[in-house]
Amino acid sequence: MSRRVVRQSKFRHVFGQPVKADQMYEDIRVSKVTWDSSFCAVNPKFVAIIVESGGGGAFMVLPLAKTGRVDKNYPLVTGHTAPVLDIDWCPHNDNVIASASEDTTVMVWQIPDYVPMRNITEPIVTLEGHSKRVGIITWHPTARNVLLSAGGDNLLILWNVGTGEMLLTLDDMHGDLIYNVCWNRTGSLLVTTCKDKHVRVIDPRKQQVVAENFEEPIALQEMDTSNGVLLPFYDPDSSIVYLCGKGDSSIRYFEITAEAPYVHYLSTYSSKEPQRGMGFMPKRGLDVSKCEIARFFKLHERKCEPIVMTVPRKSDLFQDDLYPDTPGPEPALEAAEWLAGKDAEPVLVSLRDGHVPLKSRELKVTRKNILDNKPPMGPRRSHSTCDANFSRPSLEDLLEEIRSLRQTVQAQEKRISDLENKLCKFTNGTA
Repeated sequence: MSRRVVRQSKFRHVFGQPVKADQMYEDIRVSKVTWDSSFCAVNPKFVAIIVESGGGGAFMVLPLAKTGRVDKNYPLVTGHTAPVLDIDWCPHNDNVIASASEDTTVMVWQIPDYVPMRNITEPIVTLEGHSKRVGIITWHPTARNVLLSAGGDNLLILWNVGTGEMLLTLDDMHGDLIYNVCWNRTGSLLVTTCKDKHVRVIDPRKQQVVAENFEEPIALQEMDTSNGVLLPFYDPDSSIVYLCGKGDSSIRYFEITAEAPYVHYLSTYSSKEPQRGMGFMPKRGLDVSKCEIARFFKLHERKCEPIVMTVPRKSDLFQDDLYPDTPGPEPALEAAEWLAGKDAEPVLVSLRDGHVPLKSRELKVTRKNILDNKPPMGPRRSHSTCDANFSRPSLEDLLEEIRSLRQTVQAQEKRISDLENKLCKFTNGTA
């Protein structure tokens, strides 16, 4: 008589539980736009939700502690002239969020720690480069101010938000609509899924597809007959992937291992009402004292419901095995370093004493002089030594420019002085 061997895992008993009614966010008009993004983004300070808005696109930003009923006149983040399709918090600044819209633009916003008195209408920077709607945005995991956008023009653009300029433009890689984009841990590669049913691994700096059209999956997991889009959320600290079906009412979760069969079903969180979107809290925003390993923000038609995933433990001590050091809010690289070819692991922080969010840090955008701008590197550009120095003016050029400007100013001052003298003579003559 054979005995069934039960696989050992510390995550076998993970269970999900919704918060109490007074800890939900009520009376929110969640967007009804037809798009397959999550409609929600969260960090240790705020929850942001794309909402219905007349005459353009908008999203709402609530401090995590502001639970309960939301006033109908609560200030929104507005500025797009068409519906907002995606939002994403900057991993290196909890007060900075990017939004993408049907109006073909990406906007980056500074959110104050206090609740503003009126709508936030002025972005820090507006990024324009797509010719069709922008449906996907995602920040670089380790480099400061690097943001990726994907549009209906099948184009990937990488931006330096700190200067408002394009860093790279990746075209001719996708022949159809891009469904999703994700970075690897260091941001050296990115992966895309596409309507043409191809999965592509891309080296953005070399502007090359390094892998495509994989023949056989290492694991195949049958789900169900639902035709809703699956929103995947992966936690690298626990190697758990959570699958949330849009329009579905459940969250399925699996543990990923390096040995066959690679994917191990853990459990399913089920509820009665379908989800219209889902937010996923970064690890540093969790309550380690309650052995919380994940927190979701489930969007209903008129509310946002946090769902807490915990591992049952009897001890009140910090659980080292559940909480390895995790990526913190400090970037490992500057944008220029990453663009030059440097890679770095995320800067990790310990959760032993819990994570305290940093105070608001202002994102300053410093636009470069037009003389310093060089065109974004396209797929056909060569990387010669003259490229590296392209449009980098010499000291002599700058001094000549200053001399020319000084002469222009002096000439204008003389002209103004002459006009003032003529005016004075004219008024004296008519007096």
